[in-house]
Amino acid sequence: MPIVPVDDSNRTQAATVLARAFRNDPLIRWLVADPKRDQAMFDFTGSYHRAPDSSDLFLDENGTPVGAAMWDPPGYRPSMNKWTATYRVVTIFRTRIRRAALVEELFPTMRPKEPHWYLGTIGAVEQGRGIGSALLEHRLGRIEGPAYLESSNRANIPLYERFGFAVVDEVVLPDGPTVWPMYRKSADG
Repeated sequence: MPIVPVDDSNRTQAATVLARAFRNDPLIRWLVADPKRDQAMFDFTGSYHRAPDSSDLFLDENGTPVGAAMWDPPGYRPSMNKWTATYRVVTIFRTRIRRAALVEELFPTMRPKEPHWYLGTIGAVEQGRGIGSALLEHRLGRIEGPAYLESSNRANIPLYERFGFAVVDEVVLPDGPTVWPMYRKSADG
């Protein structure tokens, strides 16, 4: 079952996989009231994680996308037209725009100061098939330096710990879910 890079030809497929994978995620449900807007949110997220050869799509034996991981390399700063981004954010989050603004403001402050790989999102349409593990193993075997992520699902913490990530904090969002920032030291550190 191959893992292929996410690029403009399959970015929407990756977003579709992530929308399905996160349909019951506590953070996503807190941010997006209407599950019908999940696809638009992950299309938007995919438009941010555009660094070349940094995100991955897992294909099953039939070539169907069933898992995706969106990474940003050290120093990468997503860019998007300000007006386009504003319109898309308002359309997606609607009455929960303040929550989205809080996440946009808070999450970057939790990240390590030193250069690191950032796992923006990872998901599989079916849990327990080893898809997340395969995606993590694939990318972590290719990168140099530390890595960082935020988990919004306590059940996923053991998976990340198996790959060397450690919980560094516990953040409870106002009237919302708990998020666990996790850090993985570089292989040589």
